[in-house]
Amino acid sequence: MPDFHLYIGYRHTSSWSLRGWMAMRKTGAEFEETLIRYRLPDHKARLAAVSPTAKVPFLIHRRDGKEFHIWDSLAIGEYLAEFFPEARLWPKDPEVRAFARSISAEMHSGFRPLREFLNMALLESHPRPRNAEADEDIKRVGAIWRECRERWGEKEGGPYLFGHFTIADAMYAPIVTRFHTYGVKLDAVGNNYMETMLTDPDLAAWYAQAKIDPVPEPLLS
Repeated sequence: MPDFHLYIGYRHTSSWSLRGWMAMRKTGAEFEETLIRYRLPDHKARLAAVSPTAKVPFLIHRRDGKEFHIWDSLAIGEYLAEFFPEARLWPKDPEVRAFARSISAEMHSGFRPLREFLNMALLESHPRPRNAEADEDIKRVGAIWRECRERWGEKEGGPYLFGHFTIADAMYAPIVTRFHTYGVKLDAVGNNYMETMLTDPDLAAWYAQAKIDPVPEPLLS
């Protein structure tokens, strides 16, 4: 049995699950995975039995005869970065790492209009909804990606925000899927970054499994 057990939600719609899952995959460690269809009461109860929040993602790490419980995507990423330093889930340079943490936290707590008007619908294709606040969020995301790539990513030589894959890329992965769903186009830097993420083997695996998973149940009224 793997030491790690990650609970996730619907791949089609659970942006937070994708963030935690991507960080876990990038460690290279084996992990057990449980899909929680949290719109079903019995699935929700299963998660509540082990998680203090009954929300996904939720990570259990069996270690030294104990179980460590970690919830919230960003906390999961931080934990994995500490436990797997060789995965380089944060940039090594303190200044760059501070910037990466800042944009990750901004994603974690912000961009509410973008999330509301461009909700995650992984395998679907829709016209881009028009909303002034969401449009400002899109511009901000594009500016973040451009600054990361121009200041650090291109210099390191890798295709991700800071060259190699970091937690920041995991935090923005669901935004890439949203932009893909709604046909959002950015500048050349942003579009190239989106292509990098959409062809990332782990994100591609998430898409592939989503096509096999049962479709999410309708939202409860």
